[in-house]
Amino acid sequence: MMSSRLSVWMYSIFFVLICMFYKCTARNRDTLMELSLQEYFSILQTGKTSLVYFSQDVSLDITVFLEELKKAAGPLCSYGISVAKVNCAKEEASKYCGKENDLTKAYLFRGNILLREFPTDALFDVNAIIANVLFALLFNEIKYITSLDDFENIENAMKGKTNIALIYVRAIGTPEHRAVMETAFVYGTAYQFVLTTETALLEGIGAENSDIISGSLFFFHCKVVLDLTQKCRKTLLEQPLTILNIHRFLKLMDAPLLTEITDDPEKVSTIHLQLGLPLIFILSQQTTYEADKNTAERVAWHLRGKAGITLLLKDSSDLNIPAHANVIFKRAEKGVPVDFLFLHDANSIISLVENNVPIQNNEPVKEYEEGIQDDQVVETVYRDRKRNLPLELIIELTEETFNSIIMNTSSSIVLFYANWEAVSLAFLQSYVDVAIKLKGVSNMLFTRLNCGDWSNVCTKQNVTEYPVIKIFKAGEKPVIYTGMLETEYLLKFIRLNRISCPVKIVTIEEAEEYLNGELYKELTSYSSVSILGVFSSSMTKEKENFIEAGNSLKGYVITGFYSEEDALILSKKYAVTLPALLLARHKEGKIDSVLLSNSDAKDIVQIIKSALLEIFPEITVENLPFYLRLQKPLLIFFRDGNLNDKDEIEMLPLVKQKHLETLIPCWLNLKTTPVGRGILKAYFKHLPPLPLLVLVDLHIQGQVSAFPLDQTINEKNILLWLQRLETGLESPITTLSDEEWKPPLPAYNFLSRMDATVPYTEIAQFPTKNMFSCAKTTDLQQHDKGHSEDKSVIRKERA
Repeated sequence: MMSSRLSVWMYSIFFVLICMFYKCTARNRDTLMELSLQEYFSILQTGKTSLVYFSQDVSLDITVFLEELKKAAGPLCSYGISVAKVNCAKEEASKYCGKENDLTKAYLFRGNILLREFPTDALFDVNAIIANVLFALLFNEIKYITSLDDFENIENAMKGKTNIALIYVRAIGTPEHRAVMETAFVYGTAYQFVLTTETALLEGIGAENSDIISGSLFFFHCKVVLDLTQKCRKTLLEQPLTILNIHRFLKLMDAPLLTEITDDPEKVSTIHLQLGLPLIFILSQQTTYEADKNTAERVAWHLRGKAGITLLLKDSSDLNIPAHANVIFKRAEKGVPVDFLFLHDANSIISLVENNVPIQNNEPVKEYEEGIQDDQVVETVYRDRKRNLPLELIIELTEETFNSIIMNTSSSIVLFYANWEAVSLAFLQSYVDVAIKLKGVSNMLFTRLNCGDWSNVCTKQNVTEYPVIKIFKAGEKPVIYTGMLETEYLLKFIRLNRISCPVKIVTIEEAEEYLNGELYKELTSYSSVSILGVFSSSMTKEKENFIEAGNSLKGYVITGFYSEEDALILSKKYAVTLPALLLARHKEGKIDSVLLSNSDAKDIVQIIKSALLEIFPEITVENLPFYLRLQKPLLIFFRDGNLNDKDEIEMLPLVKQKHLETLIPCWLNLKTTPVGRGILKAYFKHLPPLPLLVLVDLHIQGQVSAFPLDQTINEKNILLWLQRLETGLESPITTLSDEEWKPPLPAYNFLSRMDATVPYTEIAQFPTKNMFSCAKTTDLQQHDKGHSEDKSVIRKERA
């Protein structure tokens, strides 16, 4: 919650505007003045600014416009702009009355000087009216640009003079455009405001997700730049474009980058605290002053707009600070004591703010490092401890009710958990979320059983670790969920389990509907590929193998089979010899075929899993083991957000032209897979600029190579870089060690639990380790005994 000081500041910003607004409404209760033509021209000489619509016959479209114009009159009055509707008598003729096309325009005057004509369809609502009028009045103050060259010219002109506020809005007249115009009207020439509606310009300055955002504000710190060859640093407003957010952001940009104090942190107050942001004190002394100041400035630039940074000189003060503390964290809330911390580097300070790392107040000095999974789970439980879960949607089972409820229900989902265990409690929240999403779905019962109370039931169900999800269906073996412990993954698993895969298809028409995605249209968002096994009526063994494979993949992909007398029709249409698999890729709208020759159930599972792999996949914690099993170096494109069109234009041709057949080209989104930040830090010892292309060769020498930061990532440069690596002209940035990273407790070895359960039995068994790690050949010789069918060799995981 923001402090009361923030509320005071918010009210002070708008006090003058509010007073002006009420002054306007007091003068004229209906602020849309209705005047005759003669009355209006008699007041033009006053020199005031006015927006006028000349009306004759009022149609339905004009009625809607006039309603919006009336809404805009009050806000525009607060900026000294009057709004009027002039009624044109039929006998009157003037420049603005009498012509039909003039009745579809509104006019902006200053005194008797016409400033601008607006088509009424451009003034489609109150936001568009206010935005267009203020934009016209501020035309000389706000530069509208359409290209990166335009912006670079302005940037060079402003260096050493003033800062730039570059604003992108998706279109003129939007609410975001109005908010920017109202703010610019107040700030005047304090900054150079620049407006654009071109997403290409945003891409040119390195903005993320420019194709989906409705508005962005970048503050370029050009006033402090004296060297014309130096680029201005920029800070992004990460909140939506509203008047309050923009005012707040600009006030933070005006605050000093770094302050130095010797006072008691408890007594220090800055604009950051007043606006509800934390204040970070980095402790320093004379012997390390320069290094500490450099660290503080780096942190301050990174956290600008998110926290205040202060350098506290311990040598010049007589403060009671713990000896080992090097950082003090002060919250905005009044009465909350400061926290004394020991952090290892600048990135740890940044993570403390950006990732909202929890601080335990009962420990005088707390060391923060990269958290292990159990700490993060406990933090989740603690954070959500006051959240009231709607457990009424989930039936609580006991030893007496377990069998009767399961046996008398067509489909039961059971969560086996322990109420004393953090992972169970965290997953219970996700389980409830799924139950809410599926509320009202027929023939589906959500239940839970606390193994802490009913251990005998859990033992009989072979549940020895928690949490575990099992789906019980009448007449079928229970299916165990082995995926990620998150809402969306569990929801997908349950949705797909509604189908008794593999589905038996009985007609050619039904087979075509299945392949086209029409048969299970509601599930294609959960399974973008549907698998159809096609067999002749005599291929009994092959069909049985496919059914066994389909059962093991239940809940992860939609499978079906066709084995009627006319199966050859499908064989001829898709040019494949039976037995075969048809893979319908619904997103791409294409159907691939795979020949099944002497394939047992395990082989079919592996064929399907390989077919499901994408050619340029996003790497996640869930799918990483699939790609590691291919035993190829990973060419990873690290991004702090989603791919854009430019990325795909450069990378996809390399993949499709098979230039990268010996590698696994992929990409990793640091926003959705934040462990990527830890990976990059392990490789570079700091977080490098993004986007970044990295080659990780896990399976030979553990070498990590980085694409040169001073080169543009394009098809030509990537190929040249890979050639230099192959010929030894380019050196790796690091070599991964052989140190293992084991889970803190056996119960936290989630990957081994996933590997040990269907359908993951076909995947090589990976030790739970750092995300991109591997294993030595010699360490897996014992493991490979009894697995002679899988000849792939896996190196021991590296940290």
